[in-house]
Amino acid sequence: MIQLQARQNDSAVMSYVSPLIAIILTLLAGGLLFGLLGHNPLTALYTFFLAPISDIYGLTELGIKVAPLLLCATGLTLCYRAKIWNIGAEGQFIMGALGGSAAALQFGEDSSRWALVWVLLCGSASGLLWAGLAAWLKTRFNANEILTTIMLNYIALNALLYAVHGPLKDPEGFNFPESATFSDAVILPLFADDYRLNISLIFSLIAIIALGFVLARSWIGYQITVLGEDAKAARYAGFGEKKLTWFVLLACGALAGLAGVSEVTGPIGQLIPQVSPGYGYAAIIVVFLGRMQPVGIFLASILLALTFMGGEMIQIEMSLPKSLTGLFQGMLLFFMLAADLLIRYRLVLTPRTRATGDL
Repeated sequence: MIQLQARQNDSAVMSYVSPLIAIILTLLAGGLLFGLLGHNPLTALYTFFLAPISDIYGLTELGIKVAPLLLCATGLTLCYRAKIWNIGAEGQFIMGALGGSAAALQFGEDSSRWALVWVLLCGSASGLLWAGLAAWLKTRFNANEILTTIMLNYIALNALLYAVHGPLKDPEGFNFPESATFSDAVILPLFADDYRLNISLIFSLIAIIALGFVLARSWIGYQITVLGEDAKAARYAGFGEKKLTWFVLLACGALAGLAGVSEVTGPIGQLIPQVSPGYGYAAIIVVFLGRMQPVGIFLASILLALTFMGGEMIQIEMSLPKSLTGLFQGMLLFFMLAADLLIRYRLVLTPRTRATGDL
């Protein structure tokens, strides 16, 4: 029979090579899948990964999708460094979009540009408060944050559906479940009029740079790292475990909320039921693929953003389902976890023993 045996020493080099192995295996498995579907694997992979960014417009569209992924992943990295397994970035993203939209609809065309600041603050605060529920349940009742954050995702989704079918529904929208379009006063500025890329990308770059500083240079970053490595040592050193739990969850909620409100005040311009194609869940893959390091997270967010664009491109060019995006993301996560498992453990063949009893 086959058993897993822990290796004496983990390979530091292999821990950084395993994401590359996972990417290669994902490409091979994806090519095989396209072949089974009756398409040329090389052509299909080119259409999925390279065609979307073959021109300037495609690169700017990539930036639009990198921004929310990077913001969500930055917050999740703080949580995971502290071993707080927050799965709720998706719900926090949705609540940020919902809270920001409710604020944006209060402003008309004649409002000042300070209205945008207020809308962004409302969106970030909405995500922060939503994460605060999970932090309260964790610190007050020791509730498992994996379960609570997942359930809060579904509550947030239903709150979004209620809003676009009810109080935030456009009365002149021909009964479509969406809000009215926002005024120009609360729309994020663009880098260029010919493209949709807006300053949310700057928000995300500032966030990832700040993450690197916090983890490498700050006292609270050191406490977060110690808490994640050894909670008993952190308690012995006098680090406030509950305070750190509140900090990482609230920071993650605020960043995810900022990503959500940036989406509705950016490329969408209104609140719709499909405000998120799954950025909060994809950001989890970004964090682990990037090895919880700022540079790695940035590169991983580009790759995951490509999968969202590739799903749209493959649907247009080859009439394949857009759900291939989720399939590629799932394969990437599976192969990465498998590679990580084999870094820490090795497969050992042991002889099968037969139980004997008294005759």
